[in-house]
Amino acid sequence: MKKGQFQNETPSILSPLFLIIVAAVSVFGAIVGLQLITSLGISANTSIIGALLAMVIARIPVSALIKFKSVHTQNLVQTSISAATFGAANSLLIPIGIPFLLGRTDLIIPMFIGAVLALFVDAILLYRFFDSKLFPAAGIWPPGIATAESIKAGDEGGKKAGFLGAGIVGGIVGAWAGIPMSAFGVAFIGNIMALTMFGIGLLVRAYSEPVFGIDIDALYIPHGFMIGAGVVALIQMIFIIMKDRKNTQTLASNEEAAAAENAKEDPLQTEETSYTRTRRDTSKAFGYGFIAYLAVALILALIGGLISHMSIPMLIGYMLFAAFAAFIHEIIVGVAAMHSGWFPAFAVALITLIIGMLIGFPPIALALLVGFSAATGPAFADMAYDFKTGYILRGNGKDREAELYGRRQQFKVALIGFAVASVVVLLTFNHYFQQGLLPPVDKVFTATIQAGVSADVAMKLLIWAIPGALLQLIGGPKRQMGVLGATGLLINFPMAAWAVLAGIAIRVTILKVVGKKAEPAMYTAAAGFIAGDALFTFFHSIFKVK
Repeated sequence: MKKGQFQNETPSILSPLFLIIVAAVSVFGAIVGLQLITSLGISANTSIIGALLAMVIARIPVSALIKFKSVHTQNLVQTSISAATFGAANSLLIPIGIPFLLGRTDLIIPMFIGAVLALFVDAILLYRFFDSKLFPAAGIWPPGIATAESIKAGDEGGKKAGFLGAGIVGGIVGAWAGIPMSAFGVAFIGNIMALTMFGIGLLVRAYSEPVFGIDIDALYIPHGFMIGAGVVALIQMIFIIMKDRKNTQTLASNEEAAAAENAKEDPLQTEETSYTRTRRDTSKAFGYGFIAYLAVALILALIGGLISHMSIPMLIGYMLFAAFAAFIHEIIVGVAAMHSGWFPAFAVALITLIIGMLIGFPPIALALLVGFSAATGPAFADMAYDFKTGYILRGNGKDREAELYGRRQQFKVALIGFAVASVVVLLTFNHYFQQGLLPPVDKVFTATIQAGVSADVAMKLLIWAIPGALLQLIGGPKRQMGVLGATGLLINFPMAAWAVLAGIAIRVTILKVVGKKAEPAMYTAAAGFIAGDALFTFFHSIFKVK
């Protein structure tokens, strides 16, 4: 599609009617997120719910709402509600619950300010990173595919709607039976090697204790594994940027290479032009992002009164570590989300906390540190899903100008969703806390801070970081085997292990028997499985809360 077509089909972001609708669905999404995170400890993916709401709005016989029939308008609506849900629950309420449980209610507002700033930096960085070599739009991002296929099926109907409908029914029935159909669906569209490691990690976590009598949590195996894999993943990304810079300089100084570039014969340049974010964009994002996180860490330290708890050298070390931890948390969560549709945000925040304890930061600094870390990552991954949805609906990037314009509009409505989420949390957190309604993970964080860690824990983390680093190194940045394996080790969900591995086995069998011509139908059905699972989980969770 063309940029002009996109503009004609969608309302202005600043249109009063559109702003009212976006604000209303964002309030709904934020409240749903807060209810679920405090009652069940989870956040539902409300993207598909947002798309369905937009479809319902489009059916209202009012001429002012005619543009809501456009799939691109529906994409904007679902982006806003999804941003509000994850922003309110994961990025804001979880951080401010930590000082409350520690009895430091004076730190709730400082933590809230730091979390809000971290949330917006998180969103800006995703916007700058998305569709780069590090986080390509052509990546899997499974929930994004599911939402896009749902919107397209509602618009087009026909055979695609049939495959998607069958998948949704299968997803709902499977979820009702206790099978994580999102994990099953992901197995049909993700990287086979990455998902195999994810499945093996899930399997090891599920059966290491009941079968072999080994508590891998007590040995800090998942945590060490993720530390090693995460550090190597970060180094790999830095090398990609440096390699691209070197190759770009070589191309610029070599006349033959420049001619090949113009003729589109050079493989490297062909690959580079397939992204809407260049090496320079990602380099700047890394630099400015680190500075931004450093600034947020400084603001949090000052308004949180850490200057009275730490020496100046320790305060500087704390800020540097907090900024680095936020970045690596973001990368690990983003990579896991891109390949599997699952992200271990809580676990990675816990790892950050454990390392901070080993360094020797005081309890108050640790509370602010883990809150700061928890505020980054979830919104990064969730917004990437929504960008993936928009990318598909806009024609998979065939028109660069339209893709960039559409993504910018999504970014703006996501910021509106985050702003609404911030207001909702600020107005309601006292209501939840006074009733004892806090995210369950906050109790884990505070218990860890109060219990402390030993030198023995540090040695265990170091030992298990080695195989995690080696596996990530062997798999390389495309497969992300170390990060996905560690993600599986951090999630205790036996049925998910069997769902992923069964899905991979079925996929491989179909490809061998039918061939690649079966892929389109598989992808659409898989999107249905994920969408059905999301719908069932959402409505079942709401029913349980009530």
